[in-house]
Amino acid sequence: MTPNGAVAFAIIMVIAAIASGAHGLVPLYVALLLFAAIEVGQASLIALRRAALIMLPLAAFMLIVWVGVVGRGPQDIAAGLAGSRASALAYVSTVAARLFLIVCLVQLVAFRFARETPLSFVRALRVPMAVKRLVVLTLSLVETLRHSVDRAHTALLAAGIITRGLSVRNLTNGWILMQTVWLTAITTVTARVRDKWPIELTVARLDPALAGGSNPLSAGDVGWLAAAAFAGLASQIASFHAA
Repeated sequence: MTPNGAVAFAIIMVIAAIASGAHGLVPLYVALLLFAAIEVGQASLIALRRAALIMLPLAAFMLIVWVGVVGRGPQDIAAGLAGSRASALAYVSTVAARLFLIVCLVQLVAFRFARETPLSFVRALRVPMAVKRLVVLTLSLVETLRHSVDRAHTALLAAGIITRGLSVRNLTNGWILMQTVWLTAITTVTARVRDKWPIELTVARLDPALAGGSNPLSAGDVGWLAAAAFAGLASQIASFHAA
């Protein structure tokens, strides 16, 4: 599978997931599991675990808001109906399942090309040079933000303001951590964009590094694109009949 095929496969799956209802997610999950088993292998278990860790807090928050507080789904509110907590639970389950599929898909694609560097992956894409440049700079900023968060966390730990485990101190001083992370991230990103990149001519040096490498779609790519299109069509038919 090539990077172009993986990106196209992911785009089709994401569009189909957004446009489908609860019943329509079933064929998409089948296609996702096939992709995980054939293209990723055992590393797919790590992707599933990461997606679950990302989605569990969000799902818990949505349960508290929609099921516990609101007590009815947004479709009931829009229609002016009394609704029920069951409809709110169905809405939360659908949204959580849809987001879990998307997050897991992104993780699986990343694991599929884990042996390649982000630069080589972006170089192989058949997109305009401006898009390649934007993707690389965005990934650089994301890595910068991650290091900024680590530095802010380490500094507050060393100062004794927060602790490593669960504690009352973390609860009372959590806002300090948020402010520190925000200020550190803003300062670092501003320094890169305003000073570091212009001095090092980063943008100008990206074009030669990203030139070429646009690989055509392979036979495997065509097969996975057909599978994604079929799963998307099946999801729309299932959603239509369920409605």
